[in-house]
Amino acid sequence: MFLSMTGFGRASRDFPWGMVILEISSVNHRYQEIGVKLPKEISSFESLFMSLLRDRLKRGKVRLNAEIAWVVEYRTARLDENALASYYNRLKEIARRVGAPPNFELTSLLALPGVCDSPRLDANGVGEWEVLIGEAVDALIEMKKSEGEKLWVVIEADLTVFENLTRSLSTRWKAASSDALESLRTRVKKTMERFDLELDPNRVAQEVSLLADRWDVSEELARLSSHISKFREIASGSGSEGRKLDFLIQEMNREINTMGSKVGDVEFRWTVVEAKSCLERIREQIQNVE
Repeated sequence: MFLSMTGFGRASRDFPWGMVILEISSVNHRYQEIGVKLPKEISSFESLFMSLLRDRLKRGKVRLNAEIAWVVEYRTARLDENALASYYNRLKEIARRVGAPPNFELTSLLALPGVCDSPRLDANGVGEWEVLIGEAVDALIEMKKSEGEKLWVVIEADLTVFENLTRSLSTRWKAASSDALESLRTRVKKTMERFDLELDPNRVAQEVSLLADRWDVSEELARLSSHISKFREIASGSGSEGRKLDFLIQEMNREINTMGSKVGDVEFRWTVVEAKSCLERIREQIQNVE
């Protein structure tokens, strides 16, 4: 299963004091990075939100934003009349003692601590918050699944092209290695005849054999075939394993580079370039997979 790291989810829930709206967005990131922005009235839930998001999401830059639509009685700040009266009386007493005129207005005291305060909510009802976040994450994952399916269509097409290119490399290598070895035998023979030299045929056969071993890419082709099968197995699994697939692409690229350095045939090397280009396209898409 493929999950894209790009997605958006939204959920809302009514409480006695108002409606909470959660929005979660996710974009590409190599690791897991989670940020939570909450109104101060529900800031005590930040650790809960972070924990729930870490449990549900593996990779990506995730941002959660919460807004509150307060009911009427919660829209305005609460005024503590006793605190206001206490500040006022104490200031009047201080002004009397120092002989200063008590010319301050009551409105100037509203910013003092404890006089006006916006509603604060305690951490009760954790289960309701878990349900709310779960709904928002479910919506996010649904979108990530949809985007992931589109990614797989593109990746699977390139993977099929790459698989065909590896078959072409296998076919071309068999022909190219035979041609190269025959050409080497011919050049050695002509050189010996030109300079009227004698060389042990067994020695020539030994050198040709050693050269053939250096050109041999059968192990690389076998490993590539195994990597492609493993790639499809991981992609069709129940979880999204973008990081594993990224490492697997690196291994496949290493095998292709090794083959390109071993075989000097022009057509073979050009096919290697095409295969590397194909792998790069797959790698770019894998960067979007969670």
